[in-house]
Amino acid sequence: MITPAAYKSKLGIVETEMAIKKVKDYFESKLSEVLKLVRVSAPLFLQEGTGLNDNLNGTERVVSFDALDIKNEKLEIVQSLAKWKRSALAKYQFPVGTGLYTDMKAIRRDEILDNLHSMFVDQWDWEKVIVQQDRTVGTLKDEVEKIYKALTATEQYVHQLYPSLQPILPKSIHFVTSQELENMYPSLTPKEREDKIAKKHGAVFLMQIGGMLNSGRKHDGRSPDYDDWSLNGDIIVWFPILERAFELSSMGIRVDKKALLKQLKESNCEDRKNLAYHQAVLRGELPFTIGGGIGQSRLCMFFLQKAHIGEVQVSVWNDEILKECKEANIQLL
Repeated sequence: MITPAAYKSKLGIVETEMAIKKVKDYFESKLSEVLKLVRVSAPLFLQEGTGLNDNLNGTERVVSFDALDIKNEKLEIVQSLAKWKRSALAKYQFPVGTGLYTDMKAIRRDEILDNLHSMFVDQWDWEKVIVQQDRTVGTLKDEVEKIYKALTATEQYVHQLYPSLQPILPKSIHFVTSQELENMYPSLTPKEREDKIAKKHGAVFLMQIGGMLNSGRKHDGRSPDYDDWSLNGDIIVWFPILERAFELSSMGIRVDKKALLKQLKESNCEDRKNLAYHQAVLRGELPFTIGGGIGQSRLCMFFLQKAHIGEVQVSVWNDEILKECKEANIQLL
């Protein structure tokens, strides 16, 4: 927990609730416009054993349950829709250059709770169809800049509604790879590096996350079966309220057959090759895509300049966090 000195929210609770709706509606509309996306319905749970659920770092426990009228199968609460969306694009036959987005909600039972992390996750999960020739860094950067345009437009919109909320974002976003960042700050931890580069530039897209760096360590973990680790990254901004880097989005160009086999081997997850989703990738039955997730509560927290994610979403917190928030004048919903 970080508790800013003399913190006071610039919006009251009821005004905050109204602002959350306005922020979400505006950004969702801009995102759909700049990326050419159509909103579709999304699952809250999936069948176990299909390979469609996101394994995140591979260590998190999935929330699962059985159902009265579904025999001999377990169902899993989604952790994200990274792989489901690609299958949906194939099923719905979206043309190249267009895509879908969903209102994704999830439960992450092993999340370590703090200012930015909750067991309840809500994000816009999006995915669009590209051609094989567009599986390039240039394509990735183009899509990042479109999303950043939607972010800066939303910040200006919020400022017009609530003048006390002064804009923070710079005009443009800076691109850097995880290896370049390690070279710049070899003695720092990955999170400390993110703080340094975010404070320096205001907004960065940190690329190529998941593989080993020259130090023999990873910048951060990534599931091996959706993003191509050479063509992915995170949108990270500097957040002066907490004086730290603030991740808004994770995204990337998705694996083709070559990248999937390579990353499964590096992660000792080659047993996944026999799952239905992975077989579809290996047989070339799914389109080439790019996609990602953008945190809804994170976005509202950033634009409404809140000190804790619990100020913009309702979740469950431990006694220590409840006590610290009360003492720091942080009003949780």
